[in-house]
Amino acid sequence: MVRIGVDVGGTHTDAVALDGTKVVAKAKHSTTSDVTTGIVGAIRGLLAEGGEAGVPGGIAASDVAAVMIGTTHFTNAFVEGRRLSSVAVVRLGLPATRSVPPMIDWPADRAAMLRAQAYLCHGGHEFDGRPISTLDRAELRAVAQRIGEAGFESVAVSAVFSSVDPSHELAAAEILAAELPGVPLSLSHEIGRVGMLARENATIINASLRGVASETVASFRRAVAELDIAAPIFLSRNDGTLGSLEQCEREPVATFTSGPTNSMRGAALLSQVGDCVVVDIGGTTSDIGVLVNGFPRETSTEALIGEVRTNFRLPDVLSLGIGGGSIVALDAPAPVGPASVGYRLREEALVFGGTTLTATDLAVADGRAEVGDPARVAHLDRDQVAAAVRWLEAQIADGVDRMRLAAAPLPVVLVGGGSVLLREHLAGTPEVVRPENFEAANAVGAAIAQVGTTAERVYAPATDSRAQVIDEVADEATARAVAAGADPATIRVVDVDEVAVAYVPGNPVQLKVRVVGDLPVGSSHA
Repeated sequence: MVRIGVDVGGTHTDAVALDGTKVVAKAKHSTTSDVTTGIVGAIRGLLAEGGEAGVPGGIAASDVAAVMIGTTHFTNAFVEGRRLSSVAVVRLGLPATRSVPPMIDWPADRAAMLRAQAYLCHGGHEFDGRPISTLDRAELRAVAQRIGEAGFESVAVSAVFSSVDPSHELAAAEILAAELPGVPLSLSHEIGRVGMLARENATIINASLRGVASETVASFRRAVAELDIAAPIFLSRNDGTLGSLEQCEREPVATFTSGPTNSMRGAALLSQVGDCVVVDIGGTTSDIGVLVNGFPRETSTEALIGEVRTNFRLPDVLSLGIGGGSIVALDAPAPVGPASVGYRLREEALVFGGTTLTATDLAVADGRAEVGDPARVAHLDRDQVAAAVRWLEAQIADGVDRMRLAAAPLPVVLVGGGSVLLREHLAGTPEVVRPENFEAANAVGAAIAQVGTTAERVYAPATDSRAQVIDEVADEATARAVAAGADPATIRVVDVDEVAVAYVPGNPVQLKVRVVGDLPVGSSHA
């Protein structure tokens, strides 16, 4: 039995078939504007011809145990403002939060895309679990009636400190679901971290994507079924783990930035280096991240998604506008990027018969890559080419240095098809590794992803036992992982994070525990 991993990039959609940890086939397809067509084409490449690895007869559909997909569907939909659901925002926090309404920090044009309306209600908790006010069920039923009359397509529910005590959100969801049958609900304690506005924002984004998520999940099911693959489908999440289709339909925002995460996880497997800096050079960008114990380091700051401040889990990634499709101006101070021909590389680059000078043309002219027709770049000035390549290398070396948190340098693992732009040496690094199958690391990362979950709690060190709280939160995260399909025997804690909650009496600490576990091969959990 094999697993198929697929990852959608700005230029190419890559697919691999893995038997255990061995790549037995790989295929590549141009990323398409609708994304799904490119995914189907890449998987079909594995089934029809066995991909570039040349497996006789290809991979049989009946041999596929699971399909793991890393997709940009939901990120693109929100950033571009396409097909977003109208959102009713129900906040539980009166009377404490009246002066700071929902979406107060959203750009006006972005808020208008969601056609959103806020409804402030009583409820919510203090950090120590004390209620701010009593949940008013009659008030919620009246709000539900107004939401129904207005015809909102999705509802986002947030309560103050719901990550400490989600009971008011859960009770409100029960009332709203009964009054608004068929309208999807997004609950903030399932989406984001401590931090009311940023968590609420992430929940609103999630709610706006619920319609797109339902359509996308249905299209994935149809596409895989048309290929005669009966295996379950999973989507990559932004913390390096997998989510079932049902999970991702409920929480599409959890798939944001899964592409860089997949590349880093794939780099760890292919290179067998657990702690390192990963440089993933694609067609449009170079993404630089850090692996700790084989998993991407998460950002400790709030992230902007489409100019909206959020606080859900994201990998700590530095993206540079340098890739194989980057447009080159040899006489410019910054000669490479950030503009890119993207998925049109094979039509527009000089070596493929086009008229645009790209970074891929530089790699061919400098003898670093053997693609296309080298004669088409023979006219380029060699000194200018060398200077542009040195500038490119310096930008990436500086990016690697910026991602380090300690003085000691880390080894660098190069992956992605665009990594041919670099030689296996980088200033300031002790070792540069370009593993076998480097160009498909993103798809490999999708294929090997594990089921993972996180649990959080805020506790008071003065009165609570730290060890006991960690055990309880780890048990909660483990139970969630098992419910998501992880093999209980393989679950392990990979991260324990503690952050002091500022400006709150009692010096409370936010504790987060992340666990991962293997998905049993042949599992029907989807």
